[in-house]
Amino acid sequence: MIKKGSYILGLTILVAVISSGFISLDEKKVKGFHLADNEVIQYTVENEVIVEEVVEVSVPHVGKTFAGFAQKMAYRESRGILHLVNPFGYMGKYQFGKSTLRTVGVYDFQEFLRNAEWQDKAFKALIARNKWQLRKEIEKYSGKVINGIEITESGLVAAAHLGGAGSVKKYLRSNGRNGFKDGFGTSLSSYMKKFAGYDVSHIDADVNAKVVLE
Repeated sequence: MIKKGSYILGLTILVAVISSGFISLDEKKVKGFHLADNEVIQYTVENEVIVEEVVEVSVPHVGKTFAGFAQKMAYRESRGILHLVNPFGYMGKYQFGKSTLRTVGVYDFQEFLRNAEWQDKAFKALIARNKWQLRKEIEKYSGKVINGIEITESGLVAAAHLGGAGSVKKYLRSNGRNGFKDGFGTSLSSYMKKFAGYDVSHIDADVNAKVVLE
């Protein structure tokens, strides 16, 4: 009885040990698999996030339309940041000086920095004013090449946004010898080249153009 009981007890213990060994082995395998899998998953997720960021950021193709002109100007001036004020005090995504804003009818500068609609309207009003100031130059110089750059209406309007219509006139009349650079060293000619050939024809020249605030 003792021997038989000992045998059965020993057999039970043996089975338990073996079973335990299999469970441990399984657990080790499972644990090892999950560790490896986690590493792969983490790597894959990081890659997926990067890919999604690249894929999801899409810029509409607006070509040489006015929308393209405005978007490019905003990006060039401020990276499109609505509330930006630069070290020289120029404000908004199109970078207006306070005197220019007053000229086009904007006096609440804090609201201007918050209001995208006001900024877009101010941009169009300034274009209308600059087109009027440069109406003779647009007619006379469009299509001509100065310093290797073809002169276009949109290029002149952009240059006037940078340095004022008076500076653009001096540049043209001197055949490009009398240039202008802003506080960051940006030249009129670079704007004439960068913004050449856009369609700004729907904005009429208007010496009295102002922002209609709502």
